Amino acid sequence: MTSGDLLPTDARRTWRSLEAVHGMIYFTSLAPPEYAKAGVTRNRTGYFASRAAAMGAVDAEVVVATFYNFSPGLVRHAMRDVWSLTTPAAMLAARLRAVDASLRHAFDDELLASPEMAQAAGWLREAALAACERPEGRPLFAGHAALPWPDEPHLVLWHAQTLLREFRGDGHIAALVMEELSGLDALVSHAASGDVPAAALQATRAYTDDEWAAGVESMAARGLVHPDGTFTEAGRAQRDRIEAATDRLAFAPWAALGPERCDHLRTFGKLVSRRVVDAGLLVVDPSRFAD
Repeated sequence: MTSGDLLPTDARRTWRSLEAVHGMIYFTSLAPPEYAKAGVTRNRTGYFASRAAAMGAVDAEVVVATFYNFSPGLVRHAMRDVWSLTTPAAMLAARLRAVDASLRHAFDDELLASPEMAQAAGWLREAALAACERPEGRPLFAGHAALPWPDEPHLVLWHAQTLLREFRGDGHIAALVMEELSGLDALVSHAASGDVPAAALQATRAYTDDEWAAGVESMAARGLVHPDGTFTEAGRAQRDRIEAATDRLAFAPWAALGPERCDHLRTFGKLVSRRVVDAGLLVVDPSRFAD
């Protein structure tokens, strides 16, 4: 098997198999106490500030632009005066402490010290470094790419997956912009795909019922969804273009690894992701979105 045998869809599957390792930081109950130690007690603020901190003490408008599909009003409220309460360095340190504690909770000592963990971390770091050769047009990724690498394999694995997630995410935003979709439009399209219920997307991104209804109406006027929010043929075709473009723009780091190592990473990714889920790190408490 050669590197030419790897398809963009294979790369997506490899990324997705490991995504729980990164994504748990947004849901783990061990993060808010660490953010509180750094001076941030509101959960929404902790999320935005800890993720945006890699870009420095940016204001809300930069977060609106780079996070893309959250209600701008929510972002402005969450980011208000945050850098008078804490610093980017403090939030980054708090985030990494939460990651370390969470993954140690999910992975036993044997897995943490295993050759498989070290190998996977090394391979994923190689993919992330390949992504670092292409920072242009990827501001959120570039901020994270400038951070120092941790030393321990499980943290290397998390940091590498974080870089690859933000690399893919910035490319996804580029694809959405090319299709002239706003952040709310993108959510309506996502909901129409059936991947995530519309109610969940609306609630977690903090759009009102009126705003959501206006978004559906706008997309319907463009012929992309029906009045009930389901896809038209044109809307589904657009979604397919967006996903194909996202896969294409995220492909290079995984191509650097080749199909055999990606195949091994998918197997390992399923193992560690299952550990993360079984440890309860991805359980969402709705009250965490109340502020």
